[in-house]
Amino acid sequence: MNWGMQNRMSRIFQPHDGRTTMLAVDHGYFLGPTSGLEDMKTSIDPLVQYADCLMVTRGALRCSISPDHNVPVMLRVSGGSSVLKDLSDEEIYNSLEDAIRINATGVAVSIFIGSANERQTVTNLTKMINEGERYGIPVLAVTAVGKDMVRDERYFSLCSRMAAELGARIVKTYYCDGFADLIKKVPVPVVVAGGKKIPEKDALQLAYNCVSDGAAGVDMGRNIFQSECPSAMIQAVRHIIHDNATVDKAWEMFNTLKSEMAKK
Repeated sequence: MNWGMQNRMSRIFQPHDGRTTMLAVDHGYFLGPTSGLEDMKTSIDPLVQYADCLMVTRGALRCSISPDHNVPVMLRVSGGSSVLKDLSDEEIYNSLEDAIRINATGVAVSIFIGSANERQTVTNLTKMINEGERYGIPVLAVTAVGKDMVRDERYFSLCSRMAAELGARIVKTYYCDGFADLIKKVPVPVVVAGGKKIPEKDALQLAYNCVSDGAAGVDMGRNIFQSECPSAMIQAVRHIIHDNATVDKAWEMFNTLKSEMAKK
């Protein structure tokens, strides 16, 4: 691994534990003004200081995130369809040159295994990996499976292992039963998607389960910025990821911080 690649990976994953608390705020590229992200500058700016890495689009980064923040950026570079259409019909919309200009630490590309556009999305990924390797920029593969495929360890392992074999430096997938077996089959760091909004304590349990089963962290969005207290939530998640806190300890932290912020 060249120095640049190694340095960027060490910015995404904290060197002391090899883990990351990613904050995903790239939802607008297919969902538009997502609840909690209508005014990104107001909602996200207070959270950035607690994130190890920010998953974001170039437009949101330029308009809503201050360049004074020294947070590593995982730049979303694939897209093409809204939630109203087939999400798997993606292309690369952001050049690596633009990612370098933005000073992105890494780039993220989705692959949809088992979908009608499987080959297209895999080709998107491999093309970006080729470019990333040339310039020492890690590519994160955001994995998804077709609508007709069961969301279980078998299929998540299939697409995660494919992504790693094709050269992705990081894989993002979903937590599932048997997740520890998936980790054994994927030779690169795996981060887990937070998914749809669930109760705060359930989301903390998800974060705990992920790292307990071997994940290198989470890439959590809606379960943070749609929380009743987003700043408290990201700190509680971080407490689990980096301090090996129990769910109860993280839940206690969340409630304490929420109470303190309510008094201000």
